[in-house]
Amino acid sequence: MRITPATELINRIKKLQEEMAIHKLGAVLMLQNADLFYFTGSIQQGALYVPLEGEPLYFVRKDHGRARMESGLKEVVPFSSPKDIPGLLNDFNYPMPTKLGMELDVIPVVVMNRFSKAVGDPDVTDATPLIRSVRAVKSDYEINILKDAALIVDKVCKRAREVIREGMTDLELVAELEFTARNAGHQGLVRMRGFNNELFFGHVFSGTDSAIPTYSDTPLGGVGLNPSFPQGASYKKIRRHEPITVDFSGIFDGYIVDQTRMFSIGELPDQLTNAYNDMVAIQEHAKQVARPGVSWGGLYEECLQMACDLGHEDHFMGAKGAQVSFIGHGTGVELDEYPFIARGFNDVQLERNMVFAFEPKVVYPGLGAVGVENTFWVGKDGLRHLTFTDQELAIL
Repeated sequence: MRITPATELINRIKKLQEEMAIHKLGAVLMLQNADLFYFTGSIQQGALYVPLEGEPLYFVRKDHGRARMESGLKEVVPFSSPKDIPGLLNDFNYPMPTKLGMELDVIPVVVMNRFSKAVGDPDVTDATPLIRSVRAVKSDYEINILKDAALIVDKVCKRAREVIREGMTDLELVAELEFTARNAGHQGLVRMRGFNNELFFGHVFSGTDSAIPTYSDTPLGGVGLNPSFPQGASYKKIRRHEPITVDFSGIFDGYIVDQTRMFSIGELPDQLTNAYNDMVAIQEHAKQVARPGVSWGGLYEECLQMACDLGHEDHFMGAKGAQVSFIGHGTGVELDEYPFIARGFNDVQLERNMVFAFEPKVVYPGLGAVGVENTFWVGKDGLRHLTFTDQELAIL
């Protein structure tokens, strides 16, 4: 189990304070678990107060002792309620903020109001874009953890080759793969920031089930086991000559990679085999053109156009009517981080050490879905693989 080094936390706080100065924020108050982990190295019940200048204060209600053990921050302070914060700020000679940043994309309004009132009802603004921008560029320390996460999904795909058999259910397959992942150190929970976005390990399904859309902001959905969680594996039995999708998130020490590999018992229909090869070609094109300075939206538009030129306009990134407007998404401590390789992000550029999963996929209702996904980090001359499993269509 890694404990985040204090030097990592100090650098992250410094970068956030630089962003705060640009946006004229007096302080940022964070409450969400993923952000707490990134900036404190701990997820205990409390709040992180980052002033424009000076040491951050990690206020912890439960459990302070564990937070003190896990966090490399200098000031880990016990508190019992938001009402304690003014006195604690005074103890550290910090003024009450007049402009306060909070995570307005994820914090419930009632919680925001409670903390805002406690610090004198300052002007509250959304600090999420600042936080996400800092988190988007990974350190060497983070990239090394992501490499460890990639080992997990490689083990999962190797196990898939061993256990896939005709007549087993998608649920039986995913249970085998989840067992493998957990034994390899997968934490189980896949954190996502988007409201009502939920995921458990990933999506594993076969044949026509892979082409069934659902509510989640993903190109593939699946039936799932019941309407309370309508995605992923079902009780459908695997048959010969149909696509088997293993879209799995590997997580180690809090950091996530995303990878998709395709399997089939016997050859696939030519239409799906050719489509799979086209998706690999789109990925390889992205690897050639994506580099620091390329816009997120520009990369999306170029690859979308390539998919249309190859004849997949009505099937790319979902069935017609259920298509998503992205091809890639950042990964880190959450599965949906910056950068977004998506429509509308033409004014933001890739930077060195950004990390994202790129997942060109096509969906044919009544037949199935095929695609490939890898997680990359942005080097100075282009993309570098984090996930590395053999991406050939596996015919079993």
